[in-house]
Amino acid sequence: MGFLRLDPMMVKLIITVLLASFLPAKGIFVDIFSYLTTAAIALLFFMHGAKLSREKIIAGSSHWQLHLWIMFSTFVLFPLLGLLLVWWHPVNVGPEIYTGFIYLCILPATVQSAIAFTSMAGGNVAAAVCSASASSLLGVFISPLLVNLVMDVHSNAPSDGLEQIGKIMLQLLVPFVLGHLSRRWIGAWVEKHRSLIGKTDQTSILLVVYSAFSEAVINGIWHRVGVDTLLWILAGCVLLLTAVLLINLLASRLFRFKRADEIVVLFCGSKKSLANGVPMANILFPASSVGMIVLPLMIFHQVQLMVCSFIAGRYKKSGEKLQAQQVKAPVMESQK
Repeated sequence: MGFLRLDPMMVKLIITVLLASFLPAKGIFVDIFSYLTTAAIALLFFMHGAKLSREKIIAGSSHWQLHLWIMFSTFVLFPLLGLLLVWWHPVNVGPEIYTGFIYLCILPATVQSAIAFTSMAGGNVAAAVCSASASSLLGVFISPLLVNLVMDVHSNAPSDGLEQIGKIMLQLLVPFVLGHLSRRWIGAWVEKHRSLIGKTDQTSILLVVYSAFSEAVINGIWHRVGVDTLLWILAGCVLLLTAVLLINLLASRLFRFKRADEIVVLFCGSKKSLANGVPMANILFPASSVGMIVLPLMIFHQVQLMVCSFIAGRYKKSGEKLQAQQVKAPVMESQK
């Protein structure tokens, strides 16, 4: 039952939320953490850009039907399911929780874990790199547009959708592009220190989560969110992920994708990015509501890792069995 283990990042998120609950940032520390968070996010996306290999993207970009479906799943299917969930309104919880579900649904896919699970399952890694990277980059433009299309958003200062996109481009896209342009000089160093880059990712997310939950605690989040609400969010995340995985599996079979490409569809078309979602929420939503809104995303993050880990393991075992049968068949033929 290894797939039931908590992801180390989720453990750190829980500790950060507890720390913010008992020792929230107040007074001058709010400004200090705000500046630290902005700098950490810029560094995070700079490193993301530096890690992006154009060669791998070009190698996996030829299967346009595959990438088109994954983009459809990420930016059309997911938001439609989120809106359906809000319309259904099965449980009487605060509107910010439902806003969190819609926000979760409009985010881009993960990059690192989608590629890792595709590789583990024996899928088309080059296509996964291309699709996940494209989703992450397009999400900088598409996600804030969808936020303004499907929900009533009030950012920290009066602004329209274009101004919000401008803020996101300045804080996320500009560092990303600068990092990618710097790859020719720092690419080798980045490849050599991937573990250090991973720590930068985690530190940035934890800083944003601490700042968001500090504000949320001061505004009484734990008076509004109880165990029953957390269990409902968990159930909603499981339901949402199951629906998307089943639809993606059926679509892969309908379009007659190869097994390796079917794996890419499952892992790139059904995952949502915590690394993109938390910093973006910090820009798009009022500070007082960010903590509530990112709760579904944080729980979905753990659910998708556990479920996808299980699915990748099943694909790996079936692939090894298939490979053994293919090796065995010629031997049996020669013995006849």
